[in-house]
Formats: sequence, C-alpha cells, structure tokens
Amino acid sequence: MKDRTKKGLQDLLLLLAGTLLLAFAVKCIYEPLDMVTGGFSGLAILIKAVTEHMVPGGIPLGVSSLLLNIPVFLWAFWKKGKTFAGKSFAAMILLSLWLSILPAWNLAGDDMVIGCAFGGGIMGFGIGLVLRTRSTTGGTDMLAALLHMKFQQYSIVRIMQVIDAVIVLAGLSLFGLKSGLYAIIAIVITTKVSDLTVEGFKMSKAVYILSEKSEEIAQATMMELDRGMTGLHAKGMYTRQEKCMLLCVVSRKEIVWLKEIVMKTDPKAFLIICDAREVWGEGFQSYSEKM
Repeated sequence: MKDRTKKGLQDLLLLLAGTLLLAFAVKCIYEPLDMVTGGFSGLAILIKAVTEHMVPGGIPLGVSSLLLNIPVFLWAFWKKGKTFAGKSFAAMILLSLWLSILPAWNLAGDDMVIGCAFGGGIMGFGIGLVLRTRSTTGGTDMLAALLHMKFQQYSIVRIMQVIDAVIVLAGLSLFGLKSGLYAIIAIVITTKVSDLTVEGFKMSKAVYILSEKSEEIAQATMMELDRGMTGLHAKGMYTRQEKCMLLCVVSRKEIVWLKEIVMKTDPKAFLIICDAREVWGEGFQSYSEKM
C-alpha cells in the first residue's frame, strides 16, 4: 500500500511537471511565433488565430484544448472503457488548466531558430515525463487509437501522422511556409527528446556475430569485457551448413572493444550491430529501478 501511494505521488508530480512544460512550450513559444506543430495544442493555436475577429483575443488555448478533447474522451469511455481513457484524463485536464493560467510570455521573440529548438526540447521533455506515467494528454494519439478500430488496415501511428500532417499543413497555409518548415524541425526535436526522456541515455548495442571461430570470440569477449555471450543455432540457407551465431549486448563504449576482439580473432567474421533501446537484467538496468 505504501509503495502504491509513493508511486501515485511520483506519477502525479511527473504529470504536473510534464503538462506544465507542454503548456509552456505551446503558450510561450509556439503561439507567439505562429508555429503549429500538430496535435490538439496546434489545432488550438489555429482556432485562436481564426476566431480573433469573432472573440476579443480569440478563443483561449486552454478552452479549445478542453473542448477538443472532451468528445474524444467520451468516445474513448464509450468504446474502450474507463481503463483506456482514465489514465490520460487527469493529464488532459492539467494541460488545459496550465494553458489557461500561464501568462502569455514571448520567450523566443521573433527568432524561429530559438523557438523550434527550445520549444521542441521543452515539449519533448514534457511529453516524455507524461509518458513515463503510462498516460497521454489525449489529443491526436487517442483519436488515432479510436479511428484505428474503424480503419484497421492502417496502423495507429500512420493515422496519427496523417492527422498531425493535416494540422501542420493547415498552420502552413494560415501562417506561411517559413512557420510551417520550422514547425517540422520542432516536431523532429520533440520526438528525439521525448524518446530520450522515456528511454534514458542508457541505450546499448545488440551484436550478432557469425564466425567459424565463434568459440574463441565468445571466450575472448567473456574474458576481456566480462560480458556474457549466447550461442544461437543458425543455418546458412545457401551452403546448408549448421553454424553457431553469437548474440551479445554491450554498452555503447564497449562496442569498439568488441569489434576489435572480433576482427583480431576472425577478420572474416560477419557482424550485425543494432540499437537496443532498453536492456534490463544483470550488468545493465536493474528491475528494482522501476519498482
């Protein structure tokens, strides 16, 4: 019970911080620069700009965000139940609240480069914090998940990309090409930073090795790097020969040493090196870190 309470408080703090950063990026960087980076927050910027001649100052960002999300959440509750939508409801409310109460500072002035760099970084970090609580802020990702039920031939990611692309193109047509191009750069930065925030900087390398000297390579690696090796059964479909393929996971700095060991032992060895975004277990991240 104590652990659950502690985890709940941690998630609440992450949600508060994450949604605050999201709102700050939207209200203090993107909106003053007319930069529409997709999502319901980008759509809220468009709505505010379009309604400025109808309502003094346009419809506030927080109000638009809330009004856009409410029907999506009701649809989610109806189609997928409270478990699917419930985790993200608090994040959506907090984001709308921050958008309503934050003062309208213009942090980047007229500098689009600073705007897309800092806006993308701040928003990416905020999204990462929210995702670490296993929540979202609703918006286009939840809408895409719901539309996927109807259009199952398309992935959720593809549907979300189409929705966001339409919003970005609408921003480009309203605010001009320059703003739209910088918005695309900001989206790339946001994606990279959010991935790093969720996955951390502990990315490792998974290495597959095919060699006639697999035993020697395994022994040298275990002796010099103190890393385990796994032998996998493999068969060359052209030669029809049975082989042992080695699998080893190492840190990024150890990959240089491993390549040297392999090249020194068997210059004809075949290597495949892949990114391993998360590695849990002995020698890497401990499961207790997530408990």
